Amino acid sequence: MKQFSTSCIAIVVLLAFASACAADMPYAGQQSRTIKALSDQEVADYVEGRGMGSSKAAELNHYPGPMHVIADSSRLGLTDQQKAETQSVFDAMSIAAKRSGAAIVAKEAELDALYASGQAAPDSIRELVSELARLQAEFRYAHLSAHLAMRTILTPEQIARYDEMRGYTSTAPGSSPSTEALPSHQHMHR
Repeated sequence: MKQFSTSCIAIVVLLAFASACAADMPYAGQQSRTIKALSDQEVADYVEGRGMGSSKAAELNHYPGPMHVIADSSRLGLTDQQKAETQSVFDAMSIAAKRSGAAIVAKEAELDALYASGQAAPDSIRELVSELARLQAEFRYAHLSAHLAMRTILTPEQIARYDEMRGYTSTAPGSSPSTEALPSHQHMHR
């Protein structure tokens, strides 16, 4: 029995040591990336204008996303006018997000190149990170404003159904699946 306890303790210590070593090297393997700050998936997501969670403040507070509304339009009971308006919102969002997403990738590549070449200097880095911050805000705004626009297109019942379909109506503290909890909004559709 003592041998078993000793073995268990040794395994726990070994696992803790391995975990600590991994924590000390969080970027190991990333040095071979084309753009060190972005994974291949992140590059693809930016170029394609995908939200990457940038709209959670809207999505999780009863402001549906146009892409998901389009995908579930029949289950949400959208009218032809609502479908057309939703597609228009999505198209505008996609154009803006792809434009700023591609620019983010390009600026990250510039930043990486400055460091890789040994040419990084305070003024050039400040200028690049300022531009990156502006582009990140533009990218996120494209997505958040699309969610905002959806509140003018959908009815409170459709929004409640959307939340339910997306799994946002649990009985967790602070959640409210009823349409009474939805902020008032105006409708563009007739």
